[in-house]
Amino acid sequence: MSQSTGKIDVLTMRTAVAEHLLLYPIKEVNMKSVEIIMIPVTDQQKAKEFYIRLGFELIIEAPSEHGETWIQLGLPNSNTTISLSKFQGIICETADIEKEIAELKMKGIEVADVNDTPWGRFAWLKDPDGNSLCLHQK
Repeated sequence: MSQSTGKIDVLTMRTAVAEHLLLYPIKEVNMKSVEIIMIPVTDQQKAKEFYIRLGFELIIEAPSEHGETWIQLGLPNSNTTISLSKFQGIICETADIEKEIAELKMKGIEVADVNDTPWGRFAWLKDPDGNSLCLHQK
């Protein structure tokens, strides 16, 4: 907006938008959604009972790696679920894990190797504070 006339200077605005796009180009986003929030618990069964009383529904309870149990719950009509685990993490669904990893590495973000499982492909990374995030391709 021009201080002298009080009108928006269209040329200045277009220039500012063009400069912004040069600095921050629009890229295809492969991450679709936050799929699972892993909540660290000390007693999975007590935690499961608590969340069920809150209104969560049991999605799956099955043996997992290292003798652990995978417990996943969700609210009715919600796409994001929780998992009761020994550690915290956020699992984000992605359409193309290899492409996502390449883009993250170009941005200087370290990502672990892809782990192929019967439940999909997973790759873990950490934020600057050490919080775990995971990419998941179904």
